[in-house]
Amino acid sequence: MERAAPSVDPLAEATGFSHVVIFDGVCNLCDASVNFIICHDAAGTFRFVAAQTPLGEALQRRHGIDPDALESVVLLRDGKLFTESDAAAEIARELDGPWRTLSLIRFVPKPLRDRAYRFIARNRYRWFGRQDVCLLPTPELRGRFLA
Repeated sequence: MERAAPSVDPLAEATGFSHVVIFDGVCNLCDASVNFIICHDAAGTFRFVAAQTPLGEALQRRHGIDPDALESVVLLRDGKLFTESDAAAEIARELDGPWRTLSLIRFVPKPLRDRAYRFIARNRYRWFGRQDVCLLPTPELRGRFLA
């Protein structure tokens, strides 16, 4: 008798990656940011999951984030959580070429850079628009997305 392969727990699989970015999947600015990261991450270090997916929500809950109140990109790197400007700086640190210099933002006092981050986050839909549903990755990029 043939046995079915054991099902993979998507939450366990997602936490097995060292660099997971949780982003607002309906935000045009966030979508552009994910595309920017992909273009400047030749090694394919980052994996992505939209905050609105079941996996995105489960990852947020696991790390004490209210999925209904997410106002930040989230980076889970080697089990450590980064949000707001810390997430942006840590992501930039892993990018190719001159883009990694954007990580120098971490030398700006955290309250100041987080205030600027929150201002943009609060206005992102008004300035950049939003989609009704999460955009789907192209077939070439599907492997970089977890859900």
